[in-house]
Formats: sequence, structure tokens, C-alpha cells
Amino acid sequence: MSKPAPLRHGVHYHIYNRGNNRENLFREERNYPYFLKLYAKHIEPVAETFAYCLLKNHFHFLVRIKDPKGFEQHPKGLEDPSGVKLPEPSQCFSNLFNAYTKSINKAYERTGSLFEHPFGRIAVTRHAYLMRLVTYIHQNPQKHGFVADFRDWPYSSYHALSDPSGPNRESVLEWFYNREQFANAHAQLIAENEIVALAPDDFD
Repeated sequence: MSKPAPLRHGVHYHIYNRGNNRENLFREERNYPYFLKLYAKHIEPVAETFAYCLLKNHFHFLVRIKDPKGFEQHPKGLEDPSGVKLPEPSQCFSNLFNAYTKSINKAYERTGSLFEHPFGRIAVTRHAYLMRLVTYIHQNPQKHGFVADFRDWPYSSYHALSDPSGPNRESVLEWFYNREQFANAHAQLIAENEIVALAPDDFD
């Protein structure tokens, strides 16, 4: 498999991955908040998160790679005027997966890679796709039969977007125009042909 292109600053992406050999990434409830804690440490410095869903054997995120102000792109990486190299976004995701893998390997006495390589990333370039992708991500637990109603799945950003203090809540609701339209869009299941360009490798 060819090496994927590095994540670009200022671009929205659908980031997704699953367990190596279809292994579960999350074995028990405590694993979910721990992964999100590591996510905050490694990813929040380089990306804004607009939607997410963690399932037993895979996950989905909709992010925008931050566009650092006052910095230039150099052939050897992104550096500030003093020559200090900034984190490369793709490497930050790799660091997240490596940190989580080390913890799981230690906790459950396993060895080897936990995630598939490389992780999936698809640029989202159209506003209409942003809305569809948010809905698709939130509906994923129902699509895969983890729950009868995706609203009952606790490990997604759906309910966080109902909280006034939820991350990037206002930006996401603006995409749908208001809270009512957000709910209406989620009440209709996304058809496969509407999202295949942004989720070609969905996982069972």
C-alpha cells in the first residue's frame, strides 16, 4: 500500500481506523475515556474536533487540522522563525495510536500492533459533505448493530453537541443552520451512496 499524503493545515478530514486483524480496540468501558484522554493530549494541539464516535473495533473523527498563524511551510517540516519544529499532524495521530497500544498491551498482556496501518484519512472539501459526515459518524453504532438507536450509544459526540459547553458545538450547529435541523437530519439514516466518497472502508 502506498504511503498516504500528510495531513494538510486548514483542511477538514474524516479520520478513521480499526483494530488490527479486526481486534477490538475497546475491551471494557474504562478504555473509551482513556482513549479520549490520550486523544486530547496528542490531537487537540494540532486539530479541532467536530464529531466523533468510538465503537468496539473502530472509530471515526471529523477534524480540521489547525492552520498555525505566523509560520511558514519549509521543505524539512513546519518551523517557526526561530527554527523550532512544530508537531507534524500525521505524526501526532501515530503518537496517539502508539501510546494507546502500549497501554492496552500492558493492561491485557498482549503484544504487537493494535491498529491497522496506515490510518484512514479523507479530505472533506464540500460544505454539504460536512453535514452528511457528522450525521453518518453519529449513526454508525446503529448502522453496525451495536444499538437499536444511535442516540443510546454513549461514546459519540452526538449528546455533547446538545451541551452548550460542547466542543465546537456552535460551528457544527451552524452547518445544519440550527438545533432543530440538526435533529431532523439525524432522524433520517444516511444512505450508503451519500457517504461512500468519504467512508469507502467502513468496518464491521
